[in-house]
Amino acid sequence: MTKSHPRRAKVGLREIAEAAKVSMATVSRVLNGNNRVDPAIQAAVLNAAAKFDPNLLQRNKAKTLAFLLSNRVMLHPFHSRILSGAEACCAVHGWDVVFLSFNYPLNVQRDQLHLPKLLHRRDLIRAVIVAGANSGSLIELLEHEGVPYVALGNNIFDVPALSKGDLVYSDETRGSGDMTRYLIGLGHRHIWFVGNSRLPWFARCLAGYNRAMQEAGLPPRNSNFDSEDDAQVGYLATKSLMARHEPVTAIFAGNDATAHGVYKALRDCGLSIPDDISVAGCDDTVGEWLYPALTTIREFPEQLGKQMVELVLSRIAQPGIGSSQITVPTELVKRESCRAIAPGA
Repeated sequence: MTKSHPRRAKVGLREIAEAAKVSMATVSRVLNGNNRVDPAIQAAVLNAAAKFDPNLLQRNKAKTLAFLLSNRVMLHPFHSRILSGAEACCAVHGWDVVFLSFNYPLNVQRDQLHLPKLLHRRDLIRAVIVAGANSGSLIELLEHEGVPYVALGNNIFDVPALSKGDLVYSDETRGSGDMTRYLIGLGHRHIWFVGNSRLPWFARCLAGYNRAMQEAGLPPRNSNFDSEDDAQVGYLATKSLMARHEPVTAIFAGNDATAHGVYKALRDCGLSIPDDISVAGCDDTVGEWLYPALTTIREFPEQLGKQMVELVLSRIAQPGIGSSQITVPTELVKRESCRAIAPGA
């Protein structure tokens, strides 16, 4: 006759509350993901729950993340690929992801900013993946509200100190340095950077370009135009360069959409790419579609999405872990839009 083992008694809020020396209401708040509880009390409740049943904390909890796309169109070519990578990683881990579009003024203060209502439903949404263009105020608000999050660091204005979230970067700065050195290696000395350096992703590319130019003993040259329409930035900044008759043999655009505007401006001026002026871009979103095909910096948005999911799932499993940052490398892609020139040209 097989000896039966006694079944483990079902653990309730009362037992956990008694072990942690707190109220049942406090236990309920902690187990339901409400972070508006003193960290020491929260830790006591989680430790008590884990001692009774290590699986208790995950039982009956939703397995859904929110992908929050701020201040960008839904089908943005770069951020939609981040979402694709995030969705694929969630599927592997048995999680779901919901898409939320969020538009707000980037100069708003934290106390004037309100999260989408769904993000307050911690019983439905366990954490947030933050993409698009964002202010430091949104990150401060997520920290204040105790919402677990991971954000694309490249696109945040004035990144604040972090304690409850993580950042993932694409290494645009190093990639821009690589591109600038490539152009210098082709013999170019009159290399201009074109973009809107008020925006953080352009500013990071500009920093890499500036450093590489200075290391080569060359003066950095920046044609800046303040617009959020990337193609318009490339077009107007390039037309301005041509109108001023600046010496230029190569133009490095802060992203591929800006390079598209550079192409149009040069052709309007009767110039040929790359015979008259070489052009390079960054992000490899539309470079293959341009003619001639664009030399650019390939970023890996699907990998960014995967890394963001991995980080935020680790934070859900270990709420007390410190903030971390991951940087995903880039790749220099050489195509037909750049050519070598004779020394001194």
